[in-house]
Amino acid sequence: MEIPVPAQTRAQQRLHAARAALHARCVNGPVSQTVFEFVAFGIKQGWACLFGGLMLGLLLLTFVWYPEGAPLSRYDFLVLGAVAIQVMMLWSGLETWEEAKIILVFHIVGTVMELFKTYHGSWIYPEESFLRIGGVPLFTGFMYAAVGSYLARVWRIFDFRFDRFPPLWVQAILATAIYVNFFAHHWLPDVRIALFVGTAMVYGPCLVWFRADEAHRPMPLVIGFLLVAVFIWFAENLGTFARAWAYPGQEHGWQMVSLSKLGSWYLLMIISFVLVALVHRAPGGPRIEDPEAARRKQGRDRLSHL
Repeated sequence: MEIPVPAQTRAQQRLHAARAALHARCVNGPVSQTVFEFVAFGIKQGWACLFGGLMLGLLLLTFVWYPEGAPLSRYDFLVLGAVAIQVMMLWSGLETWEEAKIILVFHIVGTVMELFKTYHGSWIYPEESFLRIGGVPLFTGFMYAAVGSYLARVWRIFDFRFDRFPPLWVQAILATAIYVNFFAHHWLPDVRIALFVGTAMVYGPCLVWFRADEAHRPMPLVIGFLLVAVFIWFAENLGTFARAWAYPGQEHGWQMVSLSKLGSWYLLMIISFVLVALVHRAPGGPRIEDPEAARRKQGRDRLSHL
């Protein structure tokens, strides 16, 4: 009897076959290999942020064209569209159920923050909708989930490995302090400078090894956080341009989001990374490993079979 192949495995097989064919056709030396790897990196990054890209596309499309006076509000349409994207990605195998668990956590964490921040006037959602909690339309949870989806997918697609990975309990304490400060700074002194220093101390020594094509390449993890924060800031500018939400000063006309938001997104990246890391540290064996330690383990395993 033929054993059915999971949808995700079939998709991976097709992608790997396409990559092998392109590699054989295009690569004939070190220069072309470098170019191929650079292009592969860009394609994989785009693939990793598929959920966020589709959500951003929905925001822009409904801003440019959405029927005025439609019985379903634009924000409610965005909720239904986001649910449809999520179901499609799970059904097609583009997203795993483990990644879906991460996205659910991001929904909860993000919605709680949204309720608090909109109550205190940090930003507003200027359009009416039915599917909302207080002043927060339900599609906003999917915007946070897009960050979680990206991190979970990029971790898997680039086969992350780490050198000098900080203990998870230390990361959890740091992430909790960052999350609390997002709320507490409305009444207490803002300690984000100390939190920036804390992130440098905790993650400064850490290297992330990622595989764009055949070989793993190292990068300081802090640099990765900064780069992702910059891209989220660009996406946030597109989101506010599409009137999905508005910061103070944007109520009557669009202007660029303040560069100070980069710091907020950088800190939010720490929370996001820790949530994903906690899931990847699931029972059954750690998936976060030092490459050198992995090589030593492979050597011990080979010796044990002699």
